[in-house]
Amino acid sequence: MTNFASRLVVAAVGLPLVLGVLWLGGWWLFGLLAVAACVGVHEFVTTARPMRPLAPAVYGGVLLALVGARQGGVVWLLAGFLATFAFAFVLHALSSTRAPTTAAVGSTVLGSAWIGPGLGFLLLLRQMHDHGRLIAFAVVLAAWAAATFAYFGGRLTGRHKLAPRLSPGKSWEGLFFGAAACTFVAFIALYKTRDHYLSIWQAIVLGLVLVVAEVIGDLFESALKRDLEVKDTGRLLGGHGGMLDRIDGLLFAAPAAYFLVVAYGFH
Repeated sequence: MTNFASRLVVAAVGLPLVLGVLWLGGWWLFGLLAVAACVGVHEFVTTARPMRPLAPAVYGGVLLALVGARQGGVVWLLAGFLATFAFAFVLHALSSTRAPTTAAVGSTVLGSAWIGPGLGFLLLLRQMHDHGRLIAFAVVLAAWAAATFAYFGGRLTGRHKLAPRLSPGKSWEGLFFGAAACTFVAFIALYKTRDHYLSIWQAIVLGLVLVVAEVIGDLFESALKRDLEVKDTGRLLGGHGGMLDRIDGLLFAAPAAYFLVVAYGFH
């Protein structure tokens, strides 16, 4: 199967599954995010092996962040993540590894901070009292549209490199297509609620913020992979690479969307 065909198959199966679980919410969504988190942590620990991250601490911090988000909201999400520091220090003190504390503990905290809160904020979006299902759908669909149209738009028309030293495949033309698609999806998804939820200008700003967050998330992962000299974090999703290759933008987009919607006055 070609890279392009595998991308289509994964998208055709994965997107309806994610949207279906988003519709159900609750522990169904928690379960899906916990699975995605564990896969992501495995990929991170494997990819970042030269830095000697402490795998049990990453798993523990990420899962506690998700449990905290599910049961106690943003404060307990933060508390769950912060437990990573204690886990990492204790494990490093007890382990026989000779990796420097800064590298081992730092990479452990980085993995937990990247994956746990990123997925946890998607859970918090779904649990919002005001149209939680709608805003979660809008964010996921807009982030997916941004990544998809940026990829295909860049392949078709890309001439000017966006960040050649970090990700040679990214182009300004692809960014334009992704931004247009993301903003359009956010606008359409939230249009019917413009009189009692997010107004038109708020929906458009949300789309633009999601684009910026998606791009930063993508480039952040590209920078990590460049440092660690790997092409993809895994092979689980065929042409998409690993789990982290697929959700890298969403890990930044979900927190950005959550805080923007809260700033708008909705909780």
